[in-house]
Amino acid sequence: MKKIEAIIRPDVFPDVRRALALEGIDGLSVTEIAGCGRQEGRTGLFRGNVYEMEFSSKLKLEMVVEERLVEPVIEAILEYAATGEVGDGKIFIFPVDEAIRIRTKERGAVAVY
Repeated sequence: MKKIEAIIRPDVFPDVRRALALEGIDGLSVTEIAGCGRQEGRTGLFRGNVYEMEFSSKLKLEMVVEERLVEPVIEAILEYAATGEVGDGKIFIFPVDEAIRIRTKERGAVAVY
């Protein structure tokens, strides 16, 4: 099993979510985050005052999938999260040694799905 973390723009999430569902990904965690990267800071305007926005709003998607689903999930995220602009995000892949469902004590892939 692998854990996939994707940092994406909030506005592309509905399309990414639909694409993941088509790949059989029903369970994922979504966290609202803020970060900075190559796009650096931007300026904003609030009540007539200009201010620097150091961080951009992003969503972090986290899911644990079987090995066979890793590439389809990556392709779905790449297709639907890309705008071609700086700040589209990143995808990270981690090995998962074990998964345990607390309620039933099931282990392995069955605990994830």
